[in-house]
Amino acid sequence: MATHLQSEHLGALPRLPRDADGPVFAEPWQAQVFALAVQLSAEGHFTWKEWAATLADELKADPERGEPDDGSRYYHCWLTALERLVVAKRLSDTAALMARKDAWAEAYQRTPHGKPVELENESSWRPQSPVRK
Repeated sequence: MATHLQSEHLGALPRLPRDADGPVFAEPWQAQVFALAVQLSAEGHFTWKEWAATLADELKADPERGEPDDGSRYYHCWLTALERLVVAKRLSDTAALMARKDAWAEAYQRTPHGKPVELENESSWRPQSPVRK
């Protein structure tokens, strides 16, 4: 899959940080956002062309919002683009995404330094079922 993905799709992505072996990630969450976008596209929730266009829109809008245009926010744009598509494709909604972000922020605040961040009641959280047209 990696060779297939790299040869057909990675070239279509604007400014993807990479080396000779493929995409480069500075932090684990960046790799997770990347993997999630790849998986959701592979499952047919959106096309890679839709993904690349949404990401390009976010990369263009980010500096227009006053963010630095130095590459440091590249995967933040991935996350924002992914959230936009997830909501647009009705895989979740904005309120559910914000509630999840808030839960992670709260968990982070209460976690002692050096310990893994864990959500309370993790087993009770379930992603919203996709709404089919």
